[in-house]
Amino acid sequence: MNRRFALLVLGAMVGGVLLGFLCNRFMAPEQASQVADGLNVVSVAFLRLIKMIIAPLVFSTLVVGIAHMEDSASIGRIGVKTMLWFVGASLVSLTLGLVMVHLFQPGVGMSPPTPDAAAETVKASGMTIKGFVEHLIPSSIIDAMAKNEILQIVVFSVFVGTAIAAIDDKAPAVLTFAEQVANVMLKVTGYVMNFAPIAIFAALAATVTTQGLDVLVTYAKFVGGFYLSLGLLWVVLIGAAFLVVGKRVKHLIAGVRAPVLLAFSTASSEAAYPRTLEALQKFGVSRKVASFVLPLGYSFNLDGSMMYCTFAVLFIAQAYGIELSLGQQVMMLLLLMVTSKGMAGVPRASIVVIAATLAYFNLPEAGVLLILSVDHLLDMGRSATNVVGNSVAAAVVAKWEKQLLPEGEVEAEAETAKAVPA
Repeated sequence: MNRRFALLVLGAMVGGVLLGFLCNRFMAPEQASQVADGLNVVSVAFLRLIKMIIAPLVFSTLVVGIAHMEDSASIGRIGVKTMLWFVGASLVSLTLGLVMVHLFQPGVGMSPPTPDAAAETVKASGMTIKGFVEHLIPSSIIDAMAKNEILQIVVFSVFVGTAIAAIDDKAPAVLTFAEQVANVMLKVTGYVMNFAPIAIFAALAATVTTQGLDVLVTYAKFVGGFYLSLGLLWVVLIGAAFLVVGKRVKHLIAGVRAPVLLAFSTASSEAAYPRTLEALQKFGVSRKVASFVLPLGYSFNLDGSMMYCTFAVLFIAQAYGIELSLGQQVMMLLLLMVTSKGMAGVPRASIVVIAATLAYFNLPEAGVLLILSVDHLLDMGRSATNVVGNSVAAAVVAKWEKQLLPEGEVEAEAETAKAVPA
């Protein structure tokens, strides 16, 4: 997302708050409710556009990612160690988000009106073994896609991707088709997200119209709590890197400062990829490891995005006064662990994943609109965190594989490079 889009989002937020305040202050409650209903039409339209892209997007991106995993597996030990680190980092990110949102309780007391369509499903459904199996294994992939059953789509995609990777020639026609579908859906997602500022304006205006400016206090608590959680995640990641890399971790963080700031300002970790790769090699990570771990990390190690998913889903549940059992929360972590792996490079991927997770647990899908107005602000922080997480992963794997140049050799290479005439 470029700077122009960020300004549009900021303008939409300010305009939405201003319109909502005026309506709340100078209109009778009945009139304000009618205005809010009219504004919600825009928000609902955007929500349906998001739901429209979930099934084909998850299927195509996950199939392509898994089908290409054989290339990663050929690297052997590096692939295994990288994936182990990614799984561990993912669990830490998801669990930390879960703990922090329970600690801050940012959604408690918000009490938004429950949409009529979700009125009968506002209580989270109980989870049984039979119900889990029925939700896990699709009886028909067409039916699963029609109903946006995200976990069933994931299961089918895993089988398809694994089968393609197991075939000698990788079924080039099928794989090419899946890649083309993924590319088309990424473009469609980009088109849909162009409407985000309008939806943000309408969602925030409708919320403030019915609830007044007091609701902004809740948003401040939500944003502040999430950024504090991200800060804690940074401490954990850098601390883990210190245990492996040692004191050189401070040079790593200093080296990736520029790409982290780029990711933050553009709200896109992908925009920082070239600079991150360059910074890692200057730090001493071998090109072999950096060129493997970093792109894989953009698919399987989105630490900031995963933390946001758990934080946002439980924020929405708290806002509607819905309690999820411990078992359901564990199931949510596992679901997000899998679904987040197929969403790399997707604009506002977290919104898509959150929308699918809400539907899976029978939480009001309109809850997405509660976080939409501040999503871009939060996306800046989680994008920067994704860069930090992947940089740490590359450095740790390089150290494990003895592919991290000693600090003295890195400085010597830098001096040699300066001495070589252009």
